Amino acid sequence: MDVHLKNLVGRFHEQFGSGPGLGPASGTCLVKVEGVTPPFIKSLYRAAAALYRTDPWKRLRPGHLFGVRVGKDSEWSSRKQQFPCVQFIGGDGGDLAFYLFRSVNDAQKATKQRETVPVPNTEIMRVTFEQESLMFPSHRKLIKSLSLEVSGTEYFPVFDVVCCTSNGELRFRNPKFEELKYVYAAMRGMTLVHPLLQEDVQATPKWSQMMHFEPFIETVDVQWPSEMAKSSDIVAVTVSHPPGQAYEEKTISSANSTPTKYTEPAREDHFADIKVHSNGSLRQCAMCEREFHTDQSFPCSRCRAIVYCSPNCQKQHWKESHKSMCGLYKAMMEREEELAMKVFLFPSSIDHPCKWLESLGVHQKGMWRRKCSCYSNSPFGLLPVKAGLWDSWGGLDDDEFPRDSPFPEHLTDGISSPILLSGWSEYYNLRSLPLSSPVADILSHPLTVYYILTALSISSKNLLLKGKEVIVHYLGPEGELDWMTAFAEMGHLLNGMGNIQMVMVGPEVPTNLSGTTSGIGSRVRVNLARGIYQEEATYLPSPHVIVALNCGLESNSSWVGALEFIKSMGIPTYFTDQSEISCTNAKQVLRSAGLHITHPVTPNPFRSPVKNHGPSTNVPSYSNCFVLGVNT
Repeated sequence: MDVHLKNLVGRFHEQFGSGPGLGPASGTCLVKVEGVTPPFIKSLYRAAAALYRTDPWKRLRPGHLFGVRVGKDSEWSSRKQQFPCVQFIGGDGGDLAFYLFRSVNDAQKATKQRETVPVPNTEIMRVTFEQESLMFPSHRKLIKSLSLEVSGTEYFPVFDVVCCTSNGELRFRNPKFEELKYVYAAMRGMTLVHPLLQEDVQATPKWSQMMHFEPFIETVDVQWPSEMAKSSDIVAVTVSHPPGQAYEEKTISSANSTPTKYTEPAREDHFADIKVHSNGSLRQCAMCEREFHTDQSFPCSRCRAIVYCSPNCQKQHWKESHKSMCGLYKAMMEREEELAMKVFLFPSSIDHPCKWLESLGVHQKGMWRRKCSCYSNSPFGLLPVKAGLWDSWGGLDDDEFPRDSPFPEHLTDGISSPILLSGWSEYYNLRSLPLSSPVADILSHPLTVYYILTALSISSKNLLLKGKEVIVHYLGPEGELDWMTAFAEMGHLLNGMGNIQMVMVGPEVPTNLSGTTSGIGSRVRVNLARGIYQEEATYLPSPHVIVALNCGLESNSSWVGALEFIKSMGIPTYFTDQSEISCTNAKQVLRSAGLHITHPVTPNPFRSPVKNHGPSTNVPSYSNCFVLGVNT
């Protein structure tokens, strides 16, 4: 494939970026950069698209300068950081861009309230998001031929370096490979970090349109693209605001500690020190991640879900993040017994999935690769696949995963009909699976859909009982794109009656899979469509039911357009979320969009049994935990 891409790039090499004008149209071209390969260009576009989707321009303005440090100085040829200062351009209108400066001093000279002005002899690395409609035809053709990822609905990033000469003219050049490598890490780091900024309300004047943020520093691990990883595939990216913000010298951190933030000491009267005496097992501090014995732990005195190694870590974590989550944790702890899934023997940690998967012997194998971040570099739906059911389930023992075969003869009043399930216990008995089998964690998604079609949606259940087809629009698929083997189980549960056509639509569907159709067994067919639902829905077959699993309605503003479209269609729609409180908040979002809640928040019997019960928290949390419906 790489040879094919190189040949393709060669055919457009002379045309790409040609034409009059400045900036992107003056000859800058990624394929002309020495050392850059087509796969790395794809990775750059993916990183830029991920940054665009988090919409930092919603809050950030040119006056918000950030310090960015990628790895160590010794790792760069110049023995210093390439672009240690970053700003965002376009939040007040105009073209959106991501500017990187050689120094904080350069950034400050160029920074005005609403824009960046040219400064003589100052070089800026730019990532400018340009509308596809404004590009040269050859540029558009190259991007589409390489299937480069779009940012938003019609934007693509343009990478170049601009310098203002002493006489005021602007010069543009291609970035060097090492500069692009730095930009890639900076974009990935900023994508993860900028949503964590907390507004400093007291420092923001009431008349000001630009908010102020509390001093901040955070370090995250960024994985290099596989095509450029050498000695190490991980690099630490540190982002600070304002630039130059330093870590506190006394901060406790372990070798595995990733996030470390600057904070001021919390007020002493906010907390009561309650020391826990337990069985002496190891726990992990929610703040510094240091491991310690539980008889030395300090839990949050309000929710008693989070534990710390010391009162100082407890106070620091309260100010940074736990204050906003404590009420939710407390409510969930009060329902721990109700939510506990006692049929399973593996309460486990979604905070540390790799450890859990390793304990099962399925880490980095089969469909389980989407249960941790080890394969986050591989686009959803494009994991390498080996033939065979055994490989798909990660090599579990033969009696630990469902066979790709019909259920034993299952009749109702002597008539074959879809199998109606009440929960995991019944399903495991039908498949003769041991309760120690972890397959329910992946099967939660297809069986939640099946439960909605056969237990909650009367109209779709009647269609299946009549042997007809039900069309489902499945919104926002991610890991599910690599779990098609698991979705075949829905066909077996139909027990010879009816068919399911499932259209999975969302921005994470790979471009080269969009428009494809796959038959999963004899009774389930899956169509894939890449894009925003309200823009693609008119081209899709009309649905009988719409589902969105773990949708995060309350925290994701991108749902606004989709909800308006769902309202206009009046199609029965079901949402799932991880907690009753999240669903309750989601109800407010739905009502604000004018949708009528017709199916109240109810526990989902096919929620994932992988409990968030790790070393730092007792909070019970499961995927697809609660269901609510509209238009039903």
